[in-house]
Amino acid sequence: MSQTLLSLLAFFPLVLAGILLIGFRWPAKHAMPVVFVVTVIIALLAWDMTVVRVIASSLQGLVLTASILWIIFGAILLLNTLKHSGGILAIRKGFSGISPDRRVQAIIVTWLFGCFIEGASGFGTPAAVAAPLMVALGFPAVAAVVVGMMVQSTPVSFGAVGTPMVVGVGGGLDQVAIGSQLANTGANWDSFFQLIVSEVAIMHGIIGILMPLFMVMVMVRFFGKNKSWSEGLQIAPFAIFAALAFVIPYVMAGVFLGPEFPSMIGGLVGLAIVVPAAKAGFLIPKESWDFADPKDWPAEWMGSIQMKLDDVAGKRPVAIWMAWLPYVLLAALLVFSRTNATAKAALNSISLRFTDIMGEAGLSASLEPLYLPGGILVMVVILTYFMHRMSFSEMKRAFGESTNTIIGAGFVLIFTIPMVRILINSGVNMSDLPSMPVAMAEAVASSVGSVYPLFAPMVGALGAFIAGSNTASNLMLSQFQFNTAELLGVSGALIVAAQSVGAAAGNMIAIHNVVAASATVGLLGREGITLRKTILPTIYYVTAAGILTMLAIHVFGVSDPLSAAGLTTTGN
Repeated sequence: MSQTLLSLLAFFPLVLAGILLIGFRWPAKHAMPVVFVVTVIIALLAWDMTVVRVIASSLQGLVLTASILWIIFGAILLLNTLKHSGGILAIRKGFSGISPDRRVQAIIVTWLFGCFIEGASGFGTPAAVAAPLMVALGFPAVAAVVVGMMVQSTPVSFGAVGTPMVVGVGGGLDQVAIGSQLANTGANWDSFFQLIVSEVAIMHGIIGILMPLFMVMVMVRFFGKNKSWSEGLQIAPFAIFAALAFVIPYVMAGVFLGPEFPSMIGGLVGLAIVVPAAKAGFLIPKESWDFADPKDWPAEWMGSIQMKLDDVAGKRPVAIWMAWLPYVLLAALLVFSRTNATAKAALNSISLRFTDIMGEAGLSASLEPLYLPGGILVMVVILTYFMHRMSFSEMKRAFGESTNTIIGAGFVLIFTIPMVRILINSGVNMSDLPSMPVAMAEAVASSVGSVYPLFAPMVGALGAFIAGSNTASNLMLSQFQFNTAELLGVSGALIVAAQSVGAAAGNMIAIHNVVAASATVGLLGREGITLRKTILPTIYYVTAAGILTMLAIHVFGVSDPLSAAGLTTTGN
């Protein structure tokens, strides 16, 4: 079979998913089973994978599905708990106190609070937390998911205390071979890795300046009364101010501290600067902006857990600080559980581990119910039950509503994530073919030649679109990106940085991320609506990253110790 045909077959499951979800507007619960079956057929017949490996990959995917559903359940349960305790009503009023302008609220909740949560926990948690919170504040469910998905960009490369860089890039590159090459130049792996981290932070910092403005413009244009881009542009000074309040400390943390804390530090500093500024009306337009009356919203905007004021009316008042305390505890516990070795070990001590599933070497999976963000969320729910002095019947209703919501998401994800694992694990086959994601990447690289740096972020985004994870994309494709840079005689560090930036942007259109975020607000079946909106900022992000990479290489002559010394395949 020709390389071209193989590449087309590798792309086909993703193209089919896009056609069904976006083109034909199929709900994911119908589209993804079809895509899964097609993927299995391609894996068996074209990639010559064994039946055992396909089944083992699917089982691995089901364990990962359980982890994601646990996170979704925790996020929904916390929201419903606050709904029945009366906390949501207090939070609503509190945001009106900062600013009644929905554009300002979106920037503070999604961009600043969401970036901090991404830095602490990653793995889709920001959208799962921010989207239901925005719904609780009175945003249409679809708008909340779209805006919540857009924050899955700038902070993602340093999400989960740096996991996409430390695990993704660190594990995706051949450290021994690269370290040996670096030793010949007087450099070492640690300095080379920090160079990649710094370039990722700088690239994200430049591109991210416009992301809050994009969030607001998309929200206002598609969900506003007047469908106006200009009403979004009116908030540009405040949006750029909020962006800078995040990206400046973010970049400095990335360059001087390393990969663990840029997103958390950026989010915290940004909140400390922007919230008081918003209360003072700094750079906020005089004319406040709001959605149309909810009774005038199209039915497709509404989720099954869309909260209205009368849903929480009549509840006993909760002090604003007490209403926010569960989210403060959530952030604190997430950070503590990821940075304190003793706490991390204790939470990880309870784990379901599956090693070499069905005898397939390397196919392993685990489920840590306490360490995962879902476990932390449930802990916070238990604390909230006591802090807000809830009755058992109130807690029972919150639990029942959350359980009903999670069932639909589970059906979709049991097809989506196993499909992803088959793609990723297809590199082990009886025909000695590269994995399907690598085949796709090679097709892109061979077709564009010397201008490949322009497309390197796109390859990273493709990997994240497949896997739903910056970390997984980096694991799959970092070595490929580095080898391509060697062949071109350009900086491998910069191309790997472009890979990570593109992979972060790809999270905005990752199907199972959209499904997970949609589930938290009861929007299952309308994933295509979200994807049609989030594709716009994704195109902006990968295009800007590609242009920056090309300028850095061909205009500013950015290199690394290996390319500067000529220690590349071309140079040798």
